[in-house]
Amino acid sequence: MRLTGLIFLILAVAPVCGVQAQLAQEDESRLYAQTKQVNQFFRRFNGEEDEKGERYYPRDRLYRSPKLRRKYLGILFDASNTGISNDLKVEFAKDVLDKEEPVILDFHGGNWFSEVHTTFTYNGKPEPVILFMELEKDHLGHKWVITRVHADMFDPYFGRDTTRVGRFLHPLSHELDFMNLRKAFLNPDSVSQYTTKRFRPDHLSLLLYEVRKGNMKFQSISEVKFHFFQIDGWYFELSQFNRPGYNTGWLISNLVKLNNESEKATLRRYLYYELAAK
Repeated sequence: MRLTGLIFLILAVAPVCGVQAQLAQEDESRLYAQTKQVNQFFRRFNGEEDEKGERYYPRDRLYRSPKLRRKYLGILFDASNTGISNDLKVEFAKDVLDKEEPVILDFHGGNWFSEVHTTFTYNGKPEPVILFMELEKDHLGHKWVITRVHADMFDPYFGRDTTRVGRFLHPLSHELDFMNLRKAFLNPDSVSQYTTKRFRPDHLSLLLYEVRKGNMKFQSISEVKFHFFQIDGWYFELSQFNRPGYNTGWLISNLVKLNNESEKATLRRYLYYELAAK
């Protein structure tokens, strides 16, 4: 009877153990599939680590292996984004894995930057502020620095009313020692009409001024993404996805083929909110 009971216990436990082992294997596979850090994205894109996250070095046979890189490129895209066609991915991979001149992402190579969505309080009221950050060489190392800022709250300060006429300084104003500047600064709402057409708002200076005055205080970060222009003829966006399944972590969320420098410059201005709102 005891033997029969033992056999029954083994048969009952075996399926449970099998399920647990399968779940553990799936969890492990999911962990390996995730691109958990931005640095890991660089290594996988370049083929510098194995599926378990172990680093490859130049002396290793599989270091930057085209086969390994092709495998990784297949899982480094946001699979839910139907806006990135398969044909575009194939063309991108073909350029990246070119036999003569394969493309390697360089962490310290420039031409990539971060877009950080934050919240500040301005006189106690929460306001969204976007910081653009880049790596900058500093002595023997590098550091992240703020290069640009965009905040909707600053836009009204720089609005140009193009419907009004007559708000200008006469070309002979210099003969009057520019005494008519008094009129230009009389109405704060129209003072921007007297600036050059080439003037571009500098939100970073305003942010620093308001922070130093104590009017703005940093509160939190809600989103971080990265923009890459390192690959000739291409732009891609890197975003973080936290969701069930294997297609998670830091993934390519947008991909654009750039045909010339003009398109590249226009896209940069768009990303910096210098054109129409995104």
